[in-house]
Amino acid sequence: MKNDAIMMHIKSRILDVYNENLLVNGTTMKWFNDLKIILSEYFGVEMAHYLIFDLDTFSPLRENHAYTKKMHTIKWLEIEAFFYEKDFTEIPFWDYENDMSKLVKILLRDPDNKPIGLLVMDSTVKWNEFSETENMDEFVCTISKLVKTIKQSIILVQQENQYRHLFSVTKAFNSTLDSGEILNGTLFAINNAFPQIEPSLILSNDQDRKTSVPYKLFDYTSERTATVDAYVSGEITTEFEQDSGVRLINVPIKGKQAIYGILQLAVPKEYFFSTRQKEFAISLAEITGSALENAKLYIQSHKLVSDLQLINETSHTLNRNISLDEMLVFLRNQLMKSFLPEQICFVFIEEEGYRVSTASNDYFHTNEGQLYIQHVANHFNKVKDSLFIADFNRLTKLKYGYRSLVAVPLKEQNTITGFSIVLHKEPYYFSFDAFKLMQSLIQHSSLAISNSTLRNKLQEMVNRDHLTNLFARKYLDKYVESSMIEDDRGVFALIDIDDFKQVNDTYGHQIGDEILKQIASIIQKKVVEKGIGARWGGEELALYYAQMTLEEGIETCKQLLVSIPLETNPSVTVSIGVSSWEQRNNIDFRDLFHQTDIALYKAKNKGKNQLSFMEVSQLS
Repeated sequence: MKNDAIMMHIKSRILDVYNENLLVNGTTMKWFNDLKIILSEYFGVEMAHYLIFDLDTFSPLRENHAYTKKMHTIKWLEIEAFFYEKDFTEIPFWDYENDMSKLVKILLRDPDNKPIGLLVMDSTVKWNEFSETENMDEFVCTISKLVKTIKQSIILVQQENQYRHLFSVTKAFNSTLDSGEILNGTLFAINNAFPQIEPSLILSNDQDRKTSVPYKLFDYTSERTATVDAYVSGEITTEFEQDSGVRLINVPIKGKQAIYGILQLAVPKEYFFSTRQKEFAISLAEITGSALENAKLYIQSHKLVSDLQLINETSHTLNRNISLDEMLVFLRNQLMKSFLPEQICFVFIEEEGYRVSTASNDYFHTNEGQLYIQHVANHFNKVKDSLFIADFNRLTKLKYGYRSLVAVPLKEQNTITGFSIVLHKEPYYFSFDAFKLMQSLIQHSSLAISNSTLRNKLQEMVNRDHLTNLFARKYLDKYVESSMIEDDRGVFALIDIDDFKQVNDTYGHQIGDEILKQIASIIQKKVVEKGIGARWGGEELALYYAQMTLEEGIETCKQLLVSIPLETNPSVTVSIGVSSWEQRNNIDFRDLFHQTDIALYKAKNKGKNQLSFMEVSQLS
């Protein structure tokens, strides 16, 4: 009867605890302080504390430890065997219990028989007497109902606060399309919700880099396995970091279309990260992911218009009738403006090797620059796909100055005719979107560059005599006329092969053609970087030197008189007429040709294998 009365009083007092704590919105500490008073009054218990059950772990209420030593968390699987027959035991769980009085552990369960908490207290005489009565089960059931109700109340309050916080964050995120503000808001929300936790951001490479928010780029090759798993799977992962002694909780920042990074939480080893906190972190990361995605889509929509304008402008300009060099300079400027590389080059594949365009930076003529070119060339010798390297130094033990590299092939139909390279010192500088746009831009430009190259080849065929490979007379006419406008002086020479009809009659026209080619080769060696040689017609050839005096021209042509008979087979001689012009003479090309033709006529009349010249003053 006495124990029944005690049980009635306890139930009444617990009901009061329940009612009072509902009014204070489930304050975590007050309900347990009230319960300790009850335990003290009825059972003489001086010390008691409570362990919350969450995520298969019992964790003590914070700041509610009677022991000088902290009571650590304990897994349910480690103690489940102690509660098979009854819901309380005095068997020690913790190593330091051996030097103290025995503690009573009372397991509290919900109606489904699942653990909801663990009550730990002194083992007193009054308690021992009461625990042997039939009222013990009712006592445990009553305490369990109180804890369950208080727990539900606390969860509701926490969820309300959590949702209110998330609502304010969502509202703030929806009012901006600035990824920097979104990321900053995420870190602020975590710091506000969990002051003891240190958050950090690990973002994918396609995020906006202009933000001032501290972050690091996600790198498959260097990240921890758990971080990679979270990024790939989209599920939260946890790992223990030995060096710093903290647990790392990796929460994926997910949108509807992709995963944009990881919100990494460094949790102190003794800190218990509850289900509610986990839900908050996941919800916050998802809100952040959606906000980043919206910002990215907004930026992408504007960037898409800008990209299309860039491609259209580039295609329009390159398809105009401009030279290849002008094309490459324009394309270089477009790439510099859009992607901000530090070095850029265009390389063309030729029979004798690689030719670096003059539109390229000087860096690519250095030894280190040539190493980049060789690496890219080796790549395109094996595959035809573009090359995207986030950190070049990961490919070699040597440390190069430029770590980000993008190389895109220049193609003519399906054949690689060259490639472009852009470099930047900062690793991971070029985003994947920038890489795709660069590909599109170069591919659109390839056709225009191929057409320009083809036009140059066709023009070269028109400008050249197909037999001798000397310039054609029409090209020579334009060249000399232009020189007489731009230069101060020049020398013009006409060369006629002596007795060329006799050579054809004796040896045949095929040998005659070979003689023409041999003399053309001799002339080309004489005019390298000084002037041009041309086939004037039939067996007549011509030379023109800009900015040369008559005396210098005569000396050069005398050398031809000597070398041609020695270097032709069968040996032939030539007659040469030479004349010059100066700006002060006020003559045109027809006058120049006329006086040169007279000089040639004089040379042939003097017995051939001769050189004759005309002074400007001799022209009437």
